[in-house]
Amino acid sequence: MSRPLPPFIAFYLSALMLSLTLIGALWHALGRPHTIPEAVRPDARLQCVSYSPFGKHQSPFDGDFRADPARIDADLAQLAQRFSCIRTYSVSGLQAIPAIAEKYGLKVLLGAWISADHAASEREIEALVQLANAHPDSVETVVVGNEALLRKEVTASHLAALITRVRQQVAQPVTYADVWEFWLQHPEIAPAVDFLTIHLLPYWEDEPVGIDAALARVVEVRRLFGERYAPKDILIGETGWPSEGRQRETALPSRVEQARFIRGFLALAEQHGWRYNLIEAYDQPWKRISEGAVGGYWGLFDADRQDKGILEGPVSNLPDWHGWLLLSLALFGLTLGIAGRPNSRRAAVLLPLLAALGACCIAYSARQAGVTSRFFGEWLGAAALLALNLIVLAHAALALSAGDGWRGRLFAALERRSGWWLAAAGFAGAVLMLGLVFDARYRDFPLTALALPALVYLCRPVDGPRREMALLAALIAAGIAPQLLQETLDNHQALGWAAVCLLLVGALWRSLHASRQPADAVSGEPAAGSR
Repeated sequence: MSRPLPPFIAFYLSALMLSLTLIGALWHALGRPHTIPEAVRPDARLQCVSYSPFGKHQSPFDGDFRADPARIDADLAQLAQRFSCIRTYSVSGLQAIPAIAEKYGLKVLLGAWISADHAASEREIEALVQLANAHPDSVETVVVGNEALLRKEVTASHLAALITRVRQQVAQPVTYADVWEFWLQHPEIAPAVDFLTIHLLPYWEDEPVGIDAALARVVEVRRLFGERYAPKDILIGETGWPSEGRQRETALPSRVEQARFIRGFLALAEQHGWRYNLIEAYDQPWKRISEGAVGGYWGLFDADRQDKGILEGPVSNLPDWHGWLLLSLALFGLTLGIAGRPNSRRAAVLLPLLAALGACCIAYSARQAGVTSRFFGEWLGAAALLALNLIVLAHAALALSAGDGWRGRLFAALERRSGWWLAAAGFAGAVLMLGLVFDARYRDFPLTALALPALVYLCRPVDGPRREMALLAALIAAGIAPQLLQETLDNHQALGWAAVCLLLVGALWRSLHASRQPADAVSGEPAAGSR
């Protein structure tokens, strides 16, 4: 008969298996495919989609940007398999598009960018008229301006004059595109256009709602415009949903939610006979600069031109979840390797669970850093938070370790500075909270970036700079209620961030009253001479 395992090893192996199961279950839950009813046949060509030729690391703000005709050719060849037309927003540097579109049988809703720079607007108008007249077979409509009234860059009278001038110089129908509310605020534009182009983006509404309510709102607004402006036709010039970014009340960005909205909208459009243009063909990471992370992820294809599965088939919110699972497992194994043998039965249970929590928080934070980081400062901040999490994970794991030698020396070095690790987490929490209270619209909720230090130092108080920690605790605590008030309790990302902040405040508060003696592992009870 085989001898039973010693209790210490049995506890450790059981906790190890549970932790591995939890890691796998988490990433599988994030990445599992969802089945969503399809609205159109896989071989059906849809009406129109917004197109910009920018690559992953390109932007219209690049001073030396020149659209690559080969990139445009490849893009339009891909889009022609599913769409009958494309919509553009500018002509400067994009003069090759109508000719290439004609090659693939695509029609073009050709746009001119109208802005407060009147000289630049005039150049756009001249190029628009020239291209429309040179390519009557592919240029189906010209769009004089996009959301210029929303941006308050032109007056309604000036815009109407531009539209009238263009109508006199081209044979195609002429329109202007803006958010639907601005058509109601400026009805004087309607007589100047051949048809109205309205933008219906429920995610960005002043009262954002979830998918079912968003589709109902689209139906109501489209009905309102059809009645109010008859007999002029209505084009829904932009509608869509983001696949990444921050939640706004009940409006949650994700690939699954994007697919639900797009497929639901297409079913409604076919049912009611609407004209439409989807936003957009490809993810545009450069839009994150002005719209936050969410702005870069409205595409049906990603920035690498890979199909996101929005139009048909099962949809995964995290199709590359296997890679993040492997990273989590590597961090899990590294943490256990650094810690070595646990120092007690309790530590034998807690160490694998701690390693699993830390590994998943760090891996998911790294993933989110790639989604949200827009410029060097944000990359630097994300890297600093990841480094802090790695330090805290090593510190907490070594506190549960029985190891001497280099492990003991490393623990002693981390322990001496432990108050500063907590203070750094508190400083990050205070900065992030202030941003989410006073400038929240384009900021994401960094749920996993501070969860690990908050939990570790709540359970194991450390001695640190008392005045600084008191101030940080007060700042974070003061922001919780205002943040929830403006986000509403329907926003579960905001609730999650509030929970993390409460844990962090608790950690800071407990550490204010901690003894200067080392605290026992995880328990928070002083234990002189031990971990």
